[in-house]
Formats: sequence, structure tokens, C-alpha cells
Amino acid sequence: MKKSILQRMAADAENRDTGQVSDILTTGLPSRRHSSPVISNVGRVLTQLTEDTIISLDPDKVERSPFKDRFDNDDEAEKELEGLKVSIAAEGQKIPVLVRPHPTKSDHFQLAYGYRRWAAVKAIMAEAERPETIKIKAYVRDLTDRQLIEEQSLENGVRENLTWIEQAMWAVQLKSAGLSHRAICPILGLSEAAVSHLFRVTDVVPQDIIYAVGRAKGVGRPKWTAFADLLKDSEKLEAVRRIIDTPDFKKADGPERMRQATKAASRRSAEEGDDEARDFALGERVFGRMKSTSAGTTVIIPKKETAFARWLADRMPELVREYQQSTDSAL
Repeated sequence: MKKSILQRMAADAENRDTGQVSDILTTGLPSRRHSSPVISNVGRVLTQLTEDTIISLDPDKVERSPFKDRFDNDDEAEKELEGLKVSIAAEGQKIPVLVRPHPTKSDHFQLAYGYRRWAAVKAIMAEAERPETIKIKAYVRDLTDRQLIEEQSLENGVRENLTWIEQAMWAVQLKSAGLSHRAICPILGLSEAAVSHLFRVTDVVPQDIIYAVGRAKGVGRPKWTAFADLLKDSEKLEAVRRIIDTPDFKKADGPERMRQATKAASRRSAEEGDDEARDFALGERVFGRMKSTSAGTTVIIPKKETAFARWLADRMPELVREYQQSTDSAL
């Protein structure tokens, strides 16, 4: 029994990281992320699954996990789901999902993991001539909320295809379930510093904007951090919200949506800086302009006033001393 189940898991055509699961089965260690606490528990969970019985369930009696680790509105995810649907329709469901008895509905179940498989089976069921014949293969196990979260996170660790922002929002779900930062670390396989950084972004960027940008495959921590820094000024939120409602934004892919959102926040900064522009003029003659932005203050002197620029540069040490004396006397 044990060998047959593990062989089926190694042959999983539905999982992107098939090679990694195979490494776990043959060596006890994955080919990547050797030190991950999440992956180190895979063998234990696989052993436990050998003790479970695979049963067939009505997909309509299975509900999604109450803890969402996936973004819904993403074209890339929809394409992947369509491919999985075709695979299952042609070859069958190779890997069972894991469910628990529904805590409030009799004869119903909640997913611990296998959301994409369940969604693909549901899509097949919707197109079938006899939908009542479509079943989903599942392990059933009594799980607390904490255990369900751990099992769900374990599959995330094996897949390793959550984007950075999906991982950040999953951390938010874990925190809302009552887990501390320290408890979240082994579940995500991250250090406390890395987990804290996830929250530094999600604490600043509102969830409606995060979900509008989407899972943004290829957009990692640096770009999300820079975006969060821009949005620390709450007035910039409306500029971003205006752009996310436009047709061009909605039809773009994740990286392009991030680019547009960041540009909208940055453009807002530039507009605010224009309000603080100040000319150095004598009559109609403009010697220069001082412009303030969120990045700092810039003095621009026209090329025709090169002589003034040199004079100002020569006087600058004296002007700095004069400024310093004025501030010292004011203390």
C-alpha cells in the first residue's frame, strides 16, 4: 500500500515540482531548499497518508479551505487550471486531495489541500453529460484549523510556485488565524526577518490594491517593497486606485500591472513636487528653479546662466556657513 501511494505521488503530472517530490521519495531530501523546515516534514506526511483510505466524494460536497493561499483573479492561474482540467479529463486524477469533515455541514467536507485539482474536477463536472458520475478522490482526516493550515502550507512548500506576494498574503491569513510570527516561520520555511518583511509590505499596501495587481509572477520582494514605500503617503493611494480601474490595467499581466501602479504612485510624487517649484528671478530674467520631490530638492540653472552657476558654486561654502550660524543662533 505504501509503495503504490508514493509511486503515484512521484508520477504526479498535475504538480509542477514532480522532480522534487521524486527526490524526496528516493533520497529523503528535496533537490532544492535542503534546509526548509516545511520540506523536512514531507516524509512524515507521506507516511501518514499511507495510513489513510482513498475514497470518492461528490465534488459539490467539498468546499474550499477557509484559509485562501491563492489569488482568484489571475489569467495565468486560469490557463494553468485549464491545462490541469485537460490532463485530468484525459488521464484521471492521479493524486487525491486531502479534506476534513466540514465543521458545520453534515456530509460535507473542507479542503486542506488540492484546490486546483478540486477546481479542475468541478470544471469537468460542469461540462459532463452525467455530472453525477464525476467524483473526486480524497483522503479524509479529522483536522483542527491549525492542522489544516499546516497541511495546506506543506503542499505550498512542495509546489514552491507561490509568488512573493501570494506568500505574503498567506502569512496574513496565518496571522489572522492566531499564529504568531515565530509560529509562522516554520510553516513558511522562512526566517523571522523574512516573515517580518512580508508584513512590512502587507501592512502598508491595502488588500484591494494587492489583489488588483494579482499574483504578479516574476515580481519579487524588491519591487513590492519599493511600491510599499511609495504608498506610505496615504494621499497616493487614490492615484493608484484610479489606475487599477482602467481597462488598460485590467487587461495587462501581473508585472505590467505592477509597473503601472508604481508609475501612478511615482507620478503623484512628481505632481506634488511641481507645486513646490520656486524660481530665482530678477524681473523677467530667471536665474534658476528649485524643485522639491519626495526624493529631495533639485536646483536647475539654465545653460545661458552658466556664469551665475559658477558664482553660486564659489559662494556655496560661505552660504553653508551662514546657514549653520543662523540655525545655531536659533537654538
